[in-house]
Amino acid sequence: MADFVLVDGDQVIFLPTFGSAQVLVQPGRLRATGPMLERKRVCVEADVRDVAVAGCSYVTATHSIPGVGTLKIDRLAPDQTSRTKYEGWRVLLRGSQFVARFEVQSPARSPSPASPPLPDPMRRYLGSGSFMSSNWSLRSW
Repeated sequence: MADFVLVDGDQVIFLPTFGSAQVLVQPGRLRATGPMLERKRVCVEADVRDVAVAGCSYVTATHSIPGVGTLKIDRLAPDQTSRTKYEGWRVLLRGSQFVARFEVQSPARSPSPASPPLPDPMRRYLGSGSFMSSNWSLRSW
């Protein structure tokens, strides 16, 4: 089954649930480094390394004082890359869902009446996300 090729500027959509953390997500954008095709640069799998959405707040069931972290793509699903390669990198496809990660920079905290708020011990959470393609004319190769 054909899928849409991802191009420069396509959105990266993160789902808000990251394990026990609920993240106030914001979309990211792909910056393509692949070849030009129909006046748009095509995304290749290496382009996901540069996706980072910083400044997203989060809480957990036990840590209600928000913390802050960065959303990134951890790994792609098998249906999100084509067999076609450009300079050794596979071309990106919209596909299903990728594995996302949330890296904590400032931990959420739980209120404690007798002592300072207790920080969330987790430094990383895994979740998921997908791509939103603006590319309605190009089909996968």
